[in-house]
Amino acid sequence: MTQRFFCLLLTLLPLAAFAHTGHGEHGFADGFRHPFLGVDHLLAMLLVGVWSVLNARKVWLAPAVFVVLLTIGAVLGQNGIAVPMLDPLAATSVLVLGAMPALPCRPALPAALAVIGGFALVHGMAHGGELATGSAILAGVVLGSVALHAVGMIFAHAVLRTRPQLAVRLGQFTALIGGGLVLSTVL
Repeated sequence: MTQRFFCLLLTLLPLAAFAHTGHGEHGFADGFRHPFLGVDHLLAMLLVGVWSVLNARKVWLAPAVFVVLLTIGAVLGQNGIAVPMLDPLAATSVLVLGAMPALPCRPALPAALAVIGGFALVHGMAHGGELATGSAILAGVVLGSVALHAVGMIFAHAVLRTRPQLAVRLGQFTALIGGGLVLSTVL
């Protein structure tokens, strides 16, 4: 089993090449497209939506926290403010956010929101540093992120609420991809 895990993890390493696809200078459309093209962002957004439906009474709370802190992080990144090792941290978000639905116990809501918010800040800083300054491209990133949260929420509501084992497997698979992304950023 361990050998299979590491073989699968190694096959996922090339995914890191898609984690930061760059941004054009064309404003809103480029910003909106980015969350769908960056594997780290895509999976993190979907998993926040999934987690919120499966674990929070106020299902928009986790996505709202993510979007607010993503925006703050992007503005900080656009102004050259960032924490070290942004790429490994963004990759770790996929690992951790994937593991959250797979955990046998639920973290307390404030703790989960702190984790989600912290990763949102990291994603914002990472992508904000790549973004052209201006509000149009940032608005596109934010709206694209909201759309992915909504897709994750719809999927969780329609499919995963009645199939908890599938939610666990989805979380495990996403965490595995996150592990591959983390390895690729540190190797």
